Amino acid sequence: MHPLQCVLQVQRSLGWGPLASVSWLSLRMCRAHSSLSSTTCPSPERQEDGAPKDFSSRLAAGPTFQHFLKSASAPQEKLSSEVEDPPPYLTMDELLGRQRKVYLETYGCQMNVNDTEIAWSILQKSGYLRTSNLQEADVILLVTCSIREKAEQTIWNRLHQLKALKTRRPRSRVPLRIGILGCMAERLKEEILNREKMVDVLAGPDAYRDLPRLLAIAESGQQAANVLLSLDETYADVMPVQTSPSATSAFVSIMRGCDNMCSYCIVPFTRGRERSRPVASILEEVKKLSEQVLQLIHERDNICKQIHLPAQSGSSRVLEAMRRGYSREAYVELVHHIRESIPGVSLSSDFIAGFCGETEEDHVQTVSLLREVQYNMGFLFAYSMRQKTRAYHRLKDDVPEEVKLRRLEELITVFREEATKANQISVGCTQLVLVEGPSKRSATDLCGRNDGNLKVIFPDAEMEDVNNPGLRVRAQPGDYVLVKITSASSQTLRGHVLCRTTLKDSSENC
Repeated sequence: MHPLQCVLQVQRSLGWGPLASVSWLSLRMCRAHSSLSSTTCPSPERQEDGAPKDFSSRLAAGPTFQHFLKSASAPQEKLSSEVEDPPPYLTMDELLGRQRKVYLETYGCQMNVNDTEIAWSILQKSGYLRTSNLQEADVILLVTCSIREKAEQTIWNRLHQLKALKTRRPRSRVPLRIGILGCMAERLKEEILNREKMVDVLAGPDAYRDLPRLLAIAESGQQAANVLLSLDETYADVMPVQTSPSATSAFVSIMRGCDNMCSYCIVPFTRGRERSRPVASILEEVKKLSEQVLQLIHERDNICKQIHLPAQSGSSRVLEAMRRGYSREAYVELVHHIRESIPGVSLSSDFIAGFCGETEEDHVQTVSLLREVQYNMGFLFAYSMRQKTRAYHRLKDDVPEEVKLRRLEELITVFREEATKANQISVGCTQLVLVEGPSKRSATDLCGRNDGNLKVIFPDAEMEDVNNPGLRVRAQPGDYVLVKITSASSQTLRGHVLCRTTLKDSSENC
């Protein structure tokens, strides 16, 4: 039997995938004698007494599955800091964008939104500028979809519009270059390049790193294309740059491609085989997005400076039993980071008293966390077992009910003491308050929220309107008013109203 046939049979019997069989084959063949013909099946290995070894013995002496796992490490992603040598037909200067302006249009799914952000990240580092004005663009890139015929027809129609723009381009400006990126580029390749010669650049979903080279080639008047699919490209080292300043959400891609091969779907053929990003790169991107959120909260006056940070317990042991995924130390470190990023931030949290297996020492650690963090708001409960949960099936609800209630009372007492201390810092300060409506406890008072989402109570009285001097008004729900804080408790602030204002006027005067 031919060596490759032998290996494939072993592969099938052990359930190894094709990559495993290739690695095993390479390892075994490298050990073969150099004079052995590639068409000759190596003779069976022999024991010390000269008798041929049986297959099981030879298999046991070969590489183990663990050896395969260590040997077949995942391909290393390119580091974004690496500078590759330019191809011999281009200079480094030709690969640079030289501040040419790029206009990006995205069609299709969330993955295409992410692809646009990846492509722009690569172009930005190469010296391109981005524009939202189609008329001033030097490069127009369409990130396309092929999931349905209508999606492709939309692109063909758009290309006809852009062809007219390209034709009217003044000779005094650099020639306009048009590129098709993504799934449609992968699926239609030659047709896009040949149809009316409108497209200068073609880049498939795995070729965005090549965009600077493709655009450099297009500058010479040639068409440039790269639609090669990859088995390992995940853009793990490319940090996407959000292309819409007004976007309220961001997408984090954790995998590319698809192996499902649904009978109706084109995706496996336009995006290639399924592969996942390294976990470290996913976490790094999420961390950066989180940092951006903290920065926005700090910078924007129209975003409440309050973060809900559920702790549930101050004991790392209990947190592990709860499967929360963090330790007490990691939680406290996060609290410090948030307070450094957003001075004066208000923090709220959730706590459970008497979870399965909670000891008195665990409870004491939760009490100490309440004192250490000093939350402005809190939601505290005694644990109650819920059916269908993991705790219901795996753990024992072994803390007596009276102990749970006693611990809960202690947590509530400590929370109120520390929250009162935290809130009393506001006494004597003037705060901007968004009016919500009448107070639930007094018909003569109004209730609103300050920048830390704390409840503020103040008398429903006439006040001056800063935009209309001399005009006396009463606050209505949705109004912004300035309130001087006169007292504080663990749950509310109280004060007297000074005037009605606006968010803009308030921020300008602060």
